[in-house]
Amino acid sequence: MPQTIVEKIAQAHLADGPQRPLRTGDFVSIRPFHTMTHDNTSAVMSKFKTIGAKKIYDSKQLVFALDHDIQNRDEANLKKYRSIEAFAREHGVDFYPAGSGIGHQIMIERGYVLPGSFVVASDSHSNMYGALGAVGTPIVRTDAAAVWATGEFWWQIPRTIQVVLEGKLPEGVSGKNVIIALCGLYNHDEALNAAVEFSGPGVASLSMDARFSISNMSTEWGPIVAWFPVDEVTIHYLRGVYQHLQEQGIERFTEQEISQWIQNPRRPDRDAAYAARIVLDLSRVTPHVSGPDTVQVMQSLAAIEKQGVAIQKAYLLSCVNSRIDDLEAAAWVLCGKKVAPGVKLYVGAASAWTQQEAEKRGVWQSLLDAGAIPLPPSCGPCIGLGTGLLEKGEVGISATNRNFKGRMGSREAQCYLASPEVVAASAIAGYITGPRRFEDRTLVRNYEEFSTDEHASECVEILPGFPERVQGRLVLMTQDNVNTDAIYGKDYTYRDDMTAEMMARVVMENYDPTFASRTRAGDVIVGGFNFGTGSSREQAVTCLKAKGIPLVIAASFSQTYLRNAYNNGFLCIEVAEFVKRLREQFASDIADKEKTVIPGENVEIDFTTGAVVWRGERFSFPPLGNVPQSLVIAGGAENVIAAKLGLHREPQYQDGVAISGD
Repeated sequence: MPQTIVEKIAQAHLADGPQRPLRTGDFVSIRPFHTMTHDNTSAVMSKFKTIGAKKIYDSKQLVFALDHDIQNRDEANLKKYRSIEAFAREHGVDFYPAGSGIGHQIMIERGYVLPGSFVVASDSHSNMYGALGAVGTPIVRTDAAAVWATGEFWWQIPRTIQVVLEGKLPEGVSGKNVIIALCGLYNHDEALNAAVEFSGPGVASLSMDARFSISNMSTEWGPIVAWFPVDEVTIHYLRGVYQHLQEQGIERFTEQEISQWIQNPRRPDRDAAYAARIVLDLSRVTPHVSGPDTVQVMQSLAAIEKQGVAIQKAYLLSCVNSRIDDLEAAAWVLCGKKVAPGVKLYVGAASAWTQQEAEKRGVWQSLLDAGAIPLPPSCGPCIGLGTGLLEKGEVGISATNRNFKGRMGSREAQCYLASPEVVAASAIAGYITGPRRFEDRTLVRNYEEFSTDEHASECVEILPGFPERVQGRLVLMTQDNVNTDAIYGKDYTYRDDMTAEMMARVVMENYDPTFASRTRAGDVIVGGFNFGTGSSREQAVTCLKAKGIPLVIAASFSQTYLRNAYNNGFLCIEVAEFVKRLREQFASDIADKEKTVIPGENVEIDFTTGAVVWRGERFSFPPLGNVPQSLVIAGGAENVIAAKLGLHREPQYQDGVAISGD
C-alpha cells in the first residue's frame, strides 16, 4: 500500500499499532529517536514521579535545554533550574544550561535530528525538525513522561497535504515571506492538524535556514508536521554539523549514514494518498507582513508602507529567525545606519554557537553598532518573558513566529510579523518598511481537496473492557471552534471545591447556558471543526466525564484537546462527513442561530467496524485499535504507563472524576 512520508517514518518508529502498512487516522505507539523538554522539564519530572517511575527507560532518547525564562534570576526559578540539572546528571541525560540557546536550535545544530527520524518535543515549534527530512511534532507533558518511563508515546497519524513549490524566490525575498504567504492565503484551517509535505522544483532553491523558518512557523499556520525532502542543501548542512561536532569529539552520526541519506533518501510513495494539494509559485512571493495580532491576516509590504505604521520596538530573535542567515541579512540592512530615535531593537541569537559565529563574521558587532540591544540566546520576549516586552499602546515589528494579542507583552499593544530584513529596515525608519521597493505581485490560492474513504471495510478486535458499540441520544453543537473556555469556564478552572456534580452543572456554560439542563448522562455530543481549541485545561475533558457523556464526535479536534482526552481515558472520534450530513439535515435550526440541537433520536457508534450509524446511514472513521482502546480501558495514559512498568497505581481523581493527563 502506498504511503505518505509521515506514514513511512511512523512505521519505522512503530512500537505498537496495526500490523499492516500505517495510514491516516491510525492510532499508534511511537518510539521517538529523541525527545526534548525545556523549562517544562520540571513539570514532566513531577508527572514522572506521580506515575511512580523510578528509572529513565533510555537516557539517550532525552535532551533537556533551558531556554524560556533564563533572564529570571529569582531564587525559585534558579532552584528549578538546579533541580533539572541534578535530575539530568542523576539519569545521564544530555543537558544544556541556560545560555546555551533555544532548545529547537540545539536539537538541529547538535545532531539530534536526522533524516528519516521521528523527533518530538514538549513545545509547539517542534515542526521545525521537518526541515531536515524528519518527522518533528509537539507532545504534551504526559507524553514526555511516557517517553521517559517507557520509551514510547501514543500518536494518531494526521492527514497529509502536499505543498508543491514552483519557481524561485525573487532576490531579497526569504523563507519567512513564504510561510507568511501560506498563513495568509490559506487562513480557513485548510491545514489545521495536518502534516504538510513540501515538494516540487522550488524546494531546491530554498536555503536550509529558509526551510527551518518555514517548518518552524508552520505551527502558526496549523500543521503539526512540516516535512522537507533531503537534497544537496540538506546534506551540505548536515556535513557542517558533522564537522562541528567532530571538532568537539562528539559523534551523533557517521559518514556512512550521510552516504545512505544521499543514495537512498526517504521519500513518499509516488501514488501516496493526500488529503489536499497546494501549489505555490515562489516567483510571485514578495515581502508581506502578518498582523496585527494574527498570522491569518497579511498585507504586502508595498501596501503597509503607504500607511506609515509607526513602531516603538523591533525584534530579531526566537527559534524561527535568529540563525546566521537571518542575523547576517539584518546586519546588511543596518550596516552604517542607526536605529531610529524612539525605537528599541532587540537582538538574540538562536544559540550560543550562532552568536559566536555571528561575532566571528563581524555580524554581531554590526548589529550592536547600529544600536541593537543584545539579549541572551533564548526565547525571552517572544513568549512574553524578560527584557523588552511591548507596553500599552506600543507597536512592534518582529521576526518571531507568533503575534497573538498579549503574547509579547500588553494586550493593549500591537504586533506585526515580518522577515529579518523588513524588521531591520523598519527599526531604522521608525515605521514599517522594507530595505528597498518590491513589485507588488498578486498571490493566487491554488488548493485542491481530495476525498478518501479507506477505512470503511476494516474490522478490529475489541479488547476486554472496551465497548463494541455505544448508543446514545444525539446532541448537535452547531458551531465550529468551540474552545475550552466554552466547554468549562475559567471561573471554575482554578477552584478546588468543584465536585463532579458541580462540574456537570456548568458544562458548556459559556457556549450555551441551557446546555447542562437540556442534556443528560449517556448523550453523544457531536461537535464541529476544531473542537476543543484554546487552552490546555484538562477540565474541558473531565467535566464531560462528570456529566456522563460517553464520547464526543467532531469534524476535527484541537490536537491538544484530543491528547488530553485520550490521556484521561475519554473517547473522541473524527467523522467529518457525519457532521456535514447533520448540518444539511438541521440547516434551518442552524440558520435560526440554535447553538444546541437535540432532535430526540439516537446515534450508534460501532467500534468493531469503525462506523457511526444514524437514520440507517453509515459514516466511517478510522477503527480504534489496541492503542486507543488500552488508554480508555485503563482510564488514561498514566495508568497505561504504570501498568507497563508493573506498578500498582490507585485511581487518580480530580473533583470526584477519575483523571489522568495534562
